[in-house]
Amino acid sequence: MKAIDISVIISTYNNPEWLEKVLWSYDVQTFKNFEVVIADDGSNQDTKTLINTMASQLSYPIQHVWHEDNGFQKTIILNKATVASKGDYLVYTDGDCIARADFLHVHVTRREPGYFLSGGYFKLPMAISELISEADIKTQRCFEIHWLKQHGLKSSFKNNKITAKGLKEKLLNVFTPTTATWNGHNASGYKSDIIAANGYDERMQYGGEDRELGERLFNAGLKAKQIRYSAICLHLDHERGYVKPEMIEKNKAIRATTKSERLTKTPFGIQKL
Repeated sequence: MKAIDISVIISTYNNPEWLEKVLWSYDVQTFKNFEVVIADDGSNQDTKTLINTMASQLSYPIQHVWHEDNGFQKTIILNKATVASKGDYLVYTDGDCIARADFLHVHVTRREPGYFLSGGYFKLPMAISELISEADIKTQRCFEIHWLKQHGLKSSFKNNKITAKGLKEKLLNVFTPTTATWNGHNASGYKSDIIAANGYDERMQYGGEDRELGERLFNAGLKAKQIRYSAICLHLDHERGYVKPEMIEKNKAIRATTKSERLTKTPFGIQKL
């Protein structure tokens, strides 16, 4: 049996309706040699039931890595999923991001030792998020700009993420004012680099917890490649009731230390140092 090349680590928490759409999107990827590892931050039985039901319907293997619900502990479950992953190259994304059919192909063809890849997402309003069906994903029409506009998407410069191809795509990646950072909804790197950094800092909750990992990778000498207009995923709308100001402040302080001390490894990661 062929060894798994890529592990796609998808974080989720109690949103099986959105996760189902995301899992369908990986069934139509043009790149096939991958597994999905679901990093489940304590979802109830509904998510487990969905995964068990879908596992036999999908063309790729799934691992479901779960722990008890104890508040926002995404960094802890991401580290567990990282350890469980079988690929030597890891793509991190979220359970509310529907991947275009060439999403993994982009990550695979642009990977390079000494680099990580930095992508973005295309935000959808709630009405379109709810409307998208399995058929819309399988046919890829939900990635067509005229289909999105037909269902209420407004005109915006950001629509270039959906329409950019060829030279336009390359130029937008080069000239975007957005810095290439480690973005938890769309980033990838070699597992060896993530392990060397000791994964995510488990003290961190919501707010820049993904960026901080990227800052340690930069401190270790890695560079980032911008794939914002190449690796496309649709972000399904949702509320963020778990966000608290004290989480943000605590995370800012940790990131400030990472930068000032040029840390390449966290003592609060996969291994407790």
